[in-house]
Amino acid sequence: MAVLKAELDMFCRKARESDVMKPRIAIPEPCSYDLEYSGRAMPAYLRAVEAAGGEAIIIPLKSTPEEIARAATSCAAILLPGSKADVDPQKYNAEKHSATAPADQPRDSVDELLLQDAYNLRKPVFGICYGLQSLNVWRSGTLVQHIESAVNHNAGAKVDVAHEVVVAADSLLGLVIVPTQKKVILVNSSHHQSADIIGDGLRVVAYCTDDRVVEAIEGTTLGHHVIAVQWHPERSFEKDIVSSNLFKTFVEAARNWDHF
Repeated sequence: MAVLKAELDMFCRKARESDVMKPRIAIPEPCSYDLEYSGRAMPAYLRAVEAAGGEAIIIPLKSTPEEIARAATSCAAILLPGSKADVDPQKYNAEKHSATAPADQPRDSVDELLLQDAYNLRKPVFGICYGLQSLNVWRSGTLVQHIESAVNHNAGAKVDVAHEVVVAADSLLGLVIVPTQKKVILVNSSHHQSADIIGDGLRVVAYCTDDRVVEAIEGTTLGHHVIAVQWHPERSFEKDIVSSNLFKTFVEAARNWDHF
């Protein structure tokens, strides 16, 4: 924990010393087969990134691999948003559950190319909802395809608080983003799947207090900012300190990416 704290202190010092600039953040369109959802969901991500001091760069899902590579080269970090789709269970060797939504190959392809670039160059990664699931599967993890619980994890965008989440005190999420000593926060919730077996180089850092569904994971490599949450902080960043801190810390990591 002392090593992680020293790393965070160095990170914060470099953030203060860096020139004021707007790091470019690559964000893939949420869903290729539900354009209404994508058009409704995307503005919240853009506002949250821009409010935190970043410049959001939308990656169209119709982009060629060459276009994605060029866009990724110009960006210092990637944000993987939510989606109406579910990750194809074949990617983690599972039979498709009857409640699993159709897969989205164009979205998966963009995510995979952006993640490969980010991991090759240690660019910051921030996953939200489907973005957490996409990251976990890409790192060879698996998913619970349909959560069976008394907790309503699929409460929807109109429900500001769905349940409590407990956060690991010795994590980046706990040390930097959750400001109180009691590492319990209230979150919204719009998902029916969650991480099961955790992928390589990732660890669980938050779970629902009532049913222990995984609510956040982060990378285990010091110096590489990788955080993914199952809730939707883009919906609440203007009024919730944890949501705001998630975006601010991510954008600061992007601003200082080339210093690592």
